Amino acid sequence: MTAARPLALVTGGCRRLGAALCAALAEAGYDLAIHSGATSAPEAGLAERLAGAGAVWRHFTADLADEAAVAGLLPTVEASFGRAPALLVNNAARFDYDSPETATQAGMLSHYAVNSAAPVLLATALATRAGPEHRVAIVNILDQRIAAPNADQFSYTLSKLALAEATTILARRFAPYVRVSAVAPGLTLPTADYDAARLAEAAKRMPLAALPSPAEIAEAVLYLARAGAVTGQTLFVDGGAHLCHFSRDFLFLEAAEESEPRP
Repeated sequence: MTAARPLALVTGGCRRLGAALCAALAEAGYDLAIHSGATSAPEAGLAERLAGAGAVWRHFTADLADEAAVAGLLPTVEASFGRAPALLVNNAARFDYDSPETATQAGMLSHYAVNSAAPVLLATALATRAGPEHRVAIVNILDQRIAAPNADQFSYTLSKLALAEATTILARRFAPYVRVSAVAPGLTLPTADYDAARLAEAAKRMPLAALPSPAEIAEAVLYLARAGAVTGQTLFVDGGAHLCHFSRDFLFLEAAEESEPRP
């Protein structure tokens, strides 16, 4: 193993967008510490792309809702690779449906633990390892809905709003050796709720009449990882969704309903 390649730690990096980010980082010259929960494993094809890029990679599990597990993740990665990451991508997220009427304290706190507290604690721990000879970049993955939030996925949205504000605070706090920025994606990959047809319908509502690809989101992460004069910024990669105000989550909008520009 050579230390010539910088090391990136990507939370939630085994599948979907996280896997795309890991593959792009490997192909850009990073070694990878790929985090997931205990029940996840790297998705099909990811290991081959990492190997093809010449990356050294290892898989680490930790429950981001468990404070002790969060505290142990970075030291475990550092001991395994013999060096601290130069890049942290806080990608892992909890995403459950609730509304202001159905939200519970437990549900709100569980979203906050994974989506806000864990990224901040990991960023703070990594910042203690930074200095003139080890400059660090941190990229938080947010959500375009932070620009004009509605009441759907209420606890998730609040937790992402908290992380968005933390991005600015930490960028000020940890300069000059740590840069902290964020990428706010829009709808990207199909899910059980958003099949290809529903995604195509959502794309029509975007100012650019398009949704982002995982590769475009990865490009934004790579830019922020490399841009030595950039910190405290949030890049929206969302087809322009943040320019609109949607009254509901896309899942609940009628096909004929038109979005309205933000004031």
